[in-house]
This record gives sequence, structure tokens and C-alpha cells, in this order.
Amino acid sequence: MIGDTFKAACLQVNAGTDMTDNIDAAARLAVEARAAGAELILMPENVAMMEWGRTNIVMKAQAEAEHQALAAFREIAKELGCFLHTGTLHVLLDGGMVANRSYVIDKNGLILGRYDKIHMFDVDLGGGESYRESATFTPGDRATMVRLPWGRLGLSVCYDLRFPHLYRAYANAGAHFLAVPAAFTRTTGRAHWHVLLRARAIETGCYVFAPAQCGTHANNRETYGHALIVSPWGEILADGLEQPGFVMAEIDVRKVDDARKKIPCLDHDRAFIAPVRD
Repeated sequence: MIGDTFKAACLQVNAGTDMTDNIDAAARLAVEARAAGAELILMPENVAMMEWGRTNIVMKAQAEAEHQALAAFREIAKELGCFLHTGTLHVLLDGGMVANRSYVIDKNGLILGRYDKIHMFDVDLGGGESYRESATFTPGDRATMVRLPWGRLGLSVCYDLRFPHLYRAYANAGAHFLAVPAAFTRTTGRAHWHVLLRARAIETGCYVFAPAQCGTHANNRETYGHALIVSPWGEILADGLEQPGFVMAEIDVRKVDDARKKIPCLDHDRAFIAPVRD
């Protein structure tokens, strides 16, 4: 590792349906975070577009090779001289489906890794609030871990947060940090956001970085905000509350080993016979 400490920043945005405007808003926050000392900057899910409905999303999604937001963010990382997690971008695939894809970019603008959201948010929350991501997005099938100068970063997106075995796999593979860019609904965020993120940190002994969408979007969709940085001991180091901006914290990588030595549960996994569903 190059040094034991660094500063990480998580952006919180209120993205709309215009990609250029959204890129500009995220870029401004990235510049501010870098000026404040951030060496790793993470953006939220759907950072370049919070569109509603399959037709609109597919129409505005772009192939990776010509993606406006990806090109812009690669240039921003290079100009700022920092590592950048792009949140997620809507990447058009063959056959008319879309990937909800994360990229990690180094300070030279090179792509270090890609991750397609694995778990699709197909839920009915009551009161007419319903989501069917699988109608538009093709789920990923591969966990991705990226090596940064300070340690390894495991990638995930939003609804993945509810599947703890993904994060256990990252920790067992040597992850020090977990990225959870999100556009969490206000309904579920109030009930579950903080406790789930703290649980994933505690279970794995990893730092958790959770950049977020906030406010009201197209079709009156509401997101919860509260971009968080959580320590390996489960402490909330920074909380973005409800308005656009960024949060930042100093990350001491040594605390990963400290937490795992105190509670060495990763060393205590045991094979067992699983129950069979009737």
C-alpha cells in the first residue's frame, strides 16, 4: 500500500433527465471534493441520468465506446489527478437492453474495472410505488474487485446491499473497502439505509463508501440521500443528509486489520448443511 491513510469523498446529487446537465453538476462537486483533498471520489447510481420508464431509458442510454458521461468522467479524473468511481451509467447493450454499470478510473483516465449491477430491484412498496428494473436492465453475473493504491475496492450497486453474501465474498477475497453507489428510495431509505450499510461494514470489517441520489426526480420519484462513509467498526464517519453536495472522511486502512483482529469472524466461517425448502 502507498501510505496508510487517504481522503475519500462521496458525492450526493439530484440528477434529472438531461445527461449534460447531470454530468456538469457531478463534475462541479468532484472539483470541490478534490480541492478539499479527496484522493478517491465516488459518484452515486444513475449519476448521469435519472430517467423514468423503459422507453426513455433505452432511448437515452449509450454504448460504452461512445458514452458521453464515461468520456467526461475519464477526462475529469485525469484533470484532477484522482481516482474516480463513476457511480453507475446506463450502457446500451445489443438487443435493446441496458447495463447499470460502474467504472473505476485511475488518475490517468484509464478504466481499472467495470461492474454491472447484479440484483434487480423488482419490488412493490405499496401506495402505488413499484419498480421493475429487470424489464430494462440486464443483470450482471460477476463480482469485481479493483486494486487501488491503498487497498482493494469491492464493487456493488444499491439493491445489492440486501445480499450480504456478495460483501462476504469480497472480504474473503481481500477487500478493504466496499462501494455502494445508490438511488435508494425514500421509503426504504428511512427504514433500512443506515442499518444495512453499517451491518455490511461490521460483517466484513471493511470501510463502506455509499454515494447517493437525493430529492425528487422524474415521475415524482423520491430518493433518500444520506450519502455515507462507514468505518470497519460500523461507525458513521460522514452523512450527506438530504441536500446535494459531498461528504469526506480520512480513511485509515490500518483500521481494517484492527477491526478484523478484534472480531475475526471471517476466519470463523464453517461449512454447514443448508435447510431444504418444503
